[in-house]
Amino acid sequence: MDILKKIAMRRIDDMAKYGHEMGIEIPEQRAFPLAPFGAGEFLICEVKKSSPSRGIIAEDISASEKAAEYIRYGATHISVLTEKNYFSGSLDDLVKIKRSNPLTAVLRKDFLLDIEDIDVSYRAGADAVLLIAALLTAEQLGRLYDRAKRLGMEALVEVHSPEDIAKAREIKPTLTGINSRDLSNFKIDTMRPLQLKKHIDWKTKLVFESGIRSEEDVLIALSAGFSGILVGESVVKNPGLIGEIISAYSSPYSKDTYNFWGKLFEKKRDKFPFVKVCGITREEDARMIAGEGADVLGFVFAPSKRRADKSLLEKIKDLDILKVAVVVSEFQGGKYQSNKYIPDLKELLAKGLIDAVQFHGNEKPELCRKIAFPYYKAVRVKDESDVEIMGNYRCPRVLADAYSKAAMGGTGERIAGDRILSIKKDYPLWLAGGINPENVGEIIRKYKPELIDLSSGVERSPGEKDPLKIKKLFREINNYV
Repeated sequence: MDILKKIAMRRIDDMAKYGHEMGIEIPEQRAFPLAPFGAGEFLICEVKKSSPSRGIIAEDISASEKAAEYIRYGATHISVLTEKNYFSGSLDDLVKIKRSNPLTAVLRKDFLLDIEDIDVSYRAGADAVLLIAALLTAEQLGRLYDRAKRLGMEALVEVHSPEDIAKAREIKPTLTGINSRDLSNFKIDTMRPLQLKKHIDWKTKLVFESGIRSEEDVLIALSAGFSGILVGESVVKNPGLIGEIISAYSSPYSKDTYNFWGKLFEKKRDKFPFVKVCGITREEDARMIAGEGADVLGFVFAPSKRRADKSLLEKIKDLDILKVAVVVSEFQGGKYQSNKYIPDLKELLAKGLIDAVQFHGNEKPELCRKIAFPYYKAVRVKDESDVEIMGNYRCPRVLADAYSKAAMGGTGERIAGDRILSIKKDYPLWLAGGINPENVGEIIRKYKPELIDLSSGVERSPGEKDPLKIKKLFREINNYV
């Protein structure tokens, strides 16, 4: 039985024992006017004491004091977890928070199951309720949503799958939350909301839920079209993060121009890996590879036989495919060292000539965002310590490339199979190194990578791609998916 069902069944047992109020004294009438919930772009900060995935986060905190701290840092929306068995919450937390902050918009976050749950939430002071589509039938979801609206509350309808979205479509909620967390096992993937949003075809404000750790995560969500951000554990531990998140809303990087991750994951197809072909130096190769179905083109700006000219990006700016600048930068003496091979990355991004930057040098995790955004990191994997290093970077994905003394990439060498399995255990697998039309089928079958990155394996000579090898590559991929 998955965790979601366990929580719901435990809650049903508790309601039978203690009633919908869970033994907490709830006012017979609502004491405060409803506060507007979800206007404009908004941040929801969550009071969260523990969780099934993380255990105790801050069990001894005062919920009302924590909410007041969030408000001092600029929060206008508070989410209160009221489930007691797995999250150490209580309806009493909600009552006290609303009593202390009557003008602040408050969301009750719980595993709500029936109409009386909505009525109790209203009386307790909630301005909005969370409705988890996975817990409810389409009919139940409709009834609870309608009741909340009749009381003047907002309802945040949370979805986790295309099936949940089909239920929500029947009521077309004005607020739709997409959770990064898989509720069957509580694992987080911040690309899940970006992938699922393409199924939502009604007018709604999208709320990005779970997995927010930094300003970078917020920028990815905002650039992908999300209006609201719900963040829990990160602000419980570091309320100062609230200021960084709020500032992200006015950042130029929050605009669609920088929506690399959203555009990539809108293309995601079951069982079919993303395909990036790197080392493009010729216009005819770029157009041919895009026509065959690649998802990303890579252009090397480093001392390499595959080094691209900046003018190539201008020539193919009409080409409807994601483009990535691959740079090898260095960190020396406490500073980032640029070099003559690296163009003005921020200018290329702003003009839309590239969509992201692939850092392939020794860039530090805290510096990547300052150099260029959006980006992802490539790590050359030699041993297990390199696998651990991958987890230090703040980008949603890290490309695992083969280590070679000869060059930073494009060597044709492969990562050892046991090392690939070690990477896949902890991270979504983005794989480079020694992939070619002859082995791509085996790699897909054995490792099921999310992205494969090829360069020398589809060349006639360094920087010149072979059309026959490219055609064979995509034929082999299609045979194995």
